[in-house]
Amino acid sequence: MFLRVMAVLALLAALLYGALCLSLYLGQRQLVYHPEGTWRISQRTDLELARDGVRLRGWVMNPGKSRALLYFGGNAERVEDARADLATWFPDRTIYLLPYRGYGASEGVPTESALVGDAVALFDQVSPQHASVAVMGRSLGSGVAVQLAAQRPVERLVLVTPFDSLVRVAAAYYPWVPVNGLMRERFDSWHYAADIHVPVLLVRAEQDEIIPAERTAALAAAFPQAPTQRVVADAGHNTIQDYADYRVSMSRFLTP
Repeated sequence: MFLRVMAVLALLAALLYGALCLSLYLGQRQLVYHPEGTWRISQRTDLELARDGVRLRGWVMNPGKSRALLYFGGNAERVEDARADLATWFPDRTIYLLPYRGYGASEGVPTESALVGDAVALFDQVSPQHASVAVMGRSLGSGVAVQLAAQRPVERLVLVTPFDSLVRVAAAYYPWVPVNGLMRERFDSWHYAADIHVPVLLVRAEQDEIIPAERTAALAAAFPQAPTQRVVADAGHNTIQDYADYRVSMSRFLTP
């Protein structure tokens, strides 16, 4: 009798664990992507990219400059909120902000392959208008920026609060789940870093509560040439933009 009860309990535990794993597998995109805010038609856009039947809409700041900067934001970031700051910080660059699929006024559903493909298409669309194009990615956007830089001749690459692999970050949050086998949205930046041979700046928040310092260190070690690294003292993952060291380190790096 006792053995039968234990067997039933073990079966129930296995079923519950399997259901949990299935739930995480099916719902992973809702965990990774967090489109913020409600788009208002009064917020006009001046940049459009059409790809695979999907239209993405964003903004261009400081138009007409010889050098350009593409910015890719975090998984819950409204990139339109960065327009004024980026335009002021980098007055000698034309800046392109294009919300991900499903974000802002952009159509579609976000996936890793779609976001990277859109980033490459954006580079191809704007690069003929400029002598050089630098790329910046923050948090999730660092995974997009790395893959773009591995495929296209970017001038410089800035990675803010970056990680080596989203799988490895998730594994720390869910150590009891076979994350490596479940995750489709992987953003394995370490894998693509070996193909990048341009100056790279990594900016880390000292008090980052989301991306552990060892994940940024592992990414740094994956580049063939050691990147420049900056740590913004006292900053958190979502507050790093409020610190002067953040702006200064990027301005110096992008003004060679």
